[in-house]
Amino acid sequence: MDEKQLYYEKGNKLNDVLKRTMDVILSLAGLVIISPLLFIISICIKLDSRGPVFFKQTRVGRYEEPFQIFKFRTMIVDAEKKGKQITVGKDSRITKTGQFLRKYKLDELPQLINVLIGDMSLVGPRPEVPKYTAYYTNEQKRIFEIRPGITDYASIKYRNENEVLAKSEDPEKTYIEEVMRDKLSLNLKYLDQQSVINDVKIIFMTIIAILR
Repeated sequence: MDEKQLYYEKGNKLNDVLKRTMDVILSLAGLVIISPLLFIISICIKLDSRGPVFFKQTRVGRYEEPFQIFKFRTMIVDAEKKGKQITVGKDSRITKTGQFLRKYKLDELPQLINVLIGDMSLVGPRPEVPKYTAYYTNEQKRIFEIRPGITDYASIKYRNENEVLAKSEDPEKTYIEEVMRDKLSLNLKYLDQQSVINDVKIIFMTIIAILR
């Protein structure tokens, strides 16, 4: 191993430690601070439709290991059995409360639990379901070198993804061949430029995008 490669690997390890430290501190603080909001959202979900408060789904994480992602439930019970794993436009499976939660990305808040336990990071490539990761090329699979995240460049660009897919005659094909490919390109860009400073920048970009 030459000196340049050794320096690069040491830099990656240091960044990984700093990133994990930031994840633990911010996710724990976030869960404590927003706990009243989480309680209110839980009540709204239960009053709006039958079913559990949380929605769990298998996603592919770091080193291609599967894990259970946590979200607030925004769709009717057994929604995946009644349609595709992607949502398009004003999907009839989405509840009234779910529409509001999705608009302001509040359904993603329980993923702070995933961050705290180490499945995810605050910033990183959004984790996909196994059905779609099966289409990844070897180059695209590089993103499995790091933890998936709650937000990233792709999340900001495709904040209204379901509206984009609604314009397609074949939403799933468009997602796989166009949207997912572009997302992975942005993810690889993040992978090559990752740093704690860049993560802070993406977090602020996400907040601004939601407020807009």
